[in-house]
Amino acid sequence: MDSVTIVPFSPQHQAAFKQINVEWISDMFTVEPHDLEQLDHPEIHILPNGGEVLLAQHGDAIVGTVAIIRTGPDEFELAKMGMKKEARGLGIGRLLCQAAVDYARKMEAKRLWLESNKKADVAVKLYESIGFVHIPLRDSPYARANVHMELLFDTLTT
Repeated sequence: MDSVTIVPFSPQHQAAFKQINVEWISDMFTVEPHDLEQLDHPEIHILPNGGEVLLAQHGDAIVGTVAIIRTGPDEFELAKMGMKKEARGLGIGRLLCQAAVDYARKMEAKRLWLESNKKADVAVKLYESIGFVHIPLRDSPYARANVHMELLFDTLTT
């Protein structure tokens, strides 16, 4: 996808970030309070302490999003990965997921984790293909979370 650029979040992207995520979540699940906290206020719930939102831009349009949220001194959560309907199946999710992995690695993370749902089988297969492995479920702020995965970074790799 050479016509897609991965760009960092700026306040002008907040509406697209929210709209894309509310759309995909609503298609399969219920938008939950924790979703709205993050989507309405990424400057409070995502960006502090080295967190980031990355966006896939095609021309002037934002067509996909992913958030990387610091959850500990050397770990991040991959969250809020979504695509506009017309951009699904084009490899943009792989670009965003790889950009999130690269970002976490650059931030010297030892662990990148995520929560998902078995109904999002395309996303789960994507995560598996990138190297995420399934781990036991843990408490989650999301009722829909029934998949928990992580990617551990080799601490010897520079």
